[in-house]
Amino acid sequence: MIIKTAILLGLYILSYLAILVLPLNAWLLLSFALLMGISKAGVGMTVMHDALHGSYSKNTFVNKLMGNSIYLLGANVHVWKIQHNVLHHTFTNIHGVDEDISSKVVIRLSKQSLWKKYHRYQHMYAFFLYGLMTLLMLTNDFIKMLRYHKQGLIRKQKFNINNEYSKLLAFKLLYLFFVIILPIMLTTLLWWQVLIGFVIMHLTAGFILSIIFQMAHVVEGANQPIPDTEGNIENAWAIHELQTTADFAPNNRFLNWYIGGLNFQIEHHFFPNICHVHYPKIAHIVKQTAEDFQLDYNVKPNFTEALKSHISMLKMLGSQQKNIQ
Repeated sequence: MIIKTAILLGLYILSYLAILVLPLNAWLLLSFALLMGISKAGVGMTVMHDALHGSYSKNTFVNKLMGNSIYLLGANVHVWKIQHNVLHHTFTNIHGVDEDISSKVVIRLSKQSLWKKYHRYQHMYAFFLYGLMTLLMLTNDFIKMLRYHKQGLIRKQKFNINNEYSKLLAFKLLYLFFVIILPIMLTTLLWWQVLIGFVIMHLTAGFILSIIFQMAHVVEGANQPIPDTEGNIENAWAIHELQTTADFAPNNRFLNWYIGGLNFQIEHHFFPNICHVHYPKIAHIVKQTAEDFQLDYNVKPNFTEALKSHISMLKMLGSQQKNIQ
């Protein structure tokens, strides 16, 4: 984890410094913006994700320190913790609660979401919009924090809404200062050239993050259970997680390294407090246990099959003209 952290954070910081200090032409500078996007996504999936689950280290301070790497994505710690740790991990793939499967602008990811005619083509346009993920975080975090406050989730996490809103605004402005204002001030780049690099960085990171998360939950075999009138679901928590989550490319060593074990999503949902470097060994135990209880263990053998499965789901969700009950 330490070596991985040094590589990914180092790539991000060095690429940023190269843009600031090296007299390179615009095309080379764009390549560094691309590298920043790739490393930004890696930091989010590998360093930040484990740290905010408390699984990066046994030391609470180290987890908090590494969790603050989320600010390199332009996102907010507390908003992410509520959306991911509380809502997604507790109510996985449940429409109206798990925001990961809520409609994304014009993309329908839930069988219970309102269907529109343009959804028929979402398997063709969705991938062009996935890159907007981290860009939208820059403004959506304000909306989410207010919504979580109204739902009482901020209070349950023992956060002061006024303090958190102030910190949210301060860190957003600080982030924008470093990635936009400072390059304009210290380099010969024009403002619109800096903005192009900024957008490319975010589109790259957003695309990678979106694809990885979608292939773990919006694929064939990953259920989207509907609660009863009292808000309960049919299965116990462990079975629910097994039936709403999928692994993919378990033998791909590069993916295991770069995406922080998120291809072992089943294991992650069972053991979010265990560092992802252990998931490949844990997976064999989980799979065998599922088979012992005659439960499906949803795993796509490689990245290509997982991607095909996600595209198939986009087609199915796009062709469904009424909500599935």
